[in-house]
Amino acid sequence: MPRAPAPPADAGTPSRRPASPRAARAVTPIAFVRAIGLACERAGVDPAEILAKAQIAPGLLKRADARISAAQMEAVSAAAMQRLDDEALGWFSRRLPWGSYGMLARASISAPDLGLALKRWCRHHGLLTDDLALTLEATAGRARLRITERRPLDPALREFCLVTLLRNVHGVASWLIDSRLPLDAVHFPFPAPPHATVYPMLYPGPVHFDAAACGFDFDARYLALPLKREERALNQMLQRALPLTVLPYRRDRLQVQRVRQWLQAHPDRAHSAASVAAALHVSVRTLHRQLADEGSSLQALKDEARRERALALLQRSRRPVKQVALAVGFASEKSFARAFRQWTGMTPSEARGQATAG
Repeated sequence: MPRAPAPPADAGTPSRRPASPRAARAVTPIAFVRAIGLACERAGVDPAEILAKAQIAPGLLKRADARISAAQMEAVSAAAMQRLDDEALGWFSRRLPWGSYGMLARASISAPDLGLALKRWCRHHGLLTDDLALTLEATAGRARLRITERRPLDPALREFCLVTLLRNVHGVASWLIDSRLPLDAVHFPFPAPPHATVYPMLYPGPVHFDAAACGFDFDARYLALPLKREERALNQMLQRALPLTVLPYRRDRLQVQRVRQWLQAHPDRAHSAASVAAALHVSVRTLHRQLADEGSSLQALKDEARRERALALLQRSRRPVKQVALAVGFASEKSFARAFRQWTGMTPSEARGQATAG
């Protein structure tokens, strides 16, 4: 987790602020806590004292199906990082002292847009450790953030390491642009673990195991978004980074564009709120809320897509109006003509006549 360069006065104690309902949900697999306990043991620290600060009963580690809440994960991670003075929790060939990831955030926040911020994060991460490399590439409208393992990671810590690194960079990226960063795919180079069902709750996108490399893919348009944060906000965020690295960011500043693109790419489908939400990996409620935040609605975007397709078919093809109506989702020519007049102020025949006259 990203942290401030210096721990606060009450560092090492769980936050006394009441956890939010989402933070109190028990979704973090106990396997990650076992990895933290193993790192403590190897450093000569009794894991029991770390578990106690997060109110995790030692017996819970013996239950393969056990889960802890996000708030407990924050507490146990912070306690272990500070006790070991290692934000990497034993993953790498050298320690990453307390504040290392905070320095990455500070180096990135002055960038003008997300693309440069992520490139800085990747480059500076290489200064912390050369056990692995983070890279960012963008081609054909898709962006890819990848983790390349330069040295074999400890098998007992590898999953926790890669999962945490991706969650960190994804959470900070979303925070920097004040927007949920939807993921088109998330890749992990290991078999699906017994607790694989929790992964969709950790990452907002399809998760694939046994991949060639670790990383995630997303829409490259997000790289051009300007950063929305400044130094004071960064100082506050670094005191408690859990909501960025565990809980999904709610707002999406490009959701209107994503919905518009989806509708245009699939003009022949019947687009319900459920189908569009599923395609974009959000709930129906979230989809409606995000579109409303951007001053739009699904119905307005559906009407826009149908209007543009209808105009294109009328002006660039010789299809009868009835076939055009069916192609854009209307059961009758009459209902299509009525809607088309509301959209454009013209009848379908008048729109076709304008194109012919031009």
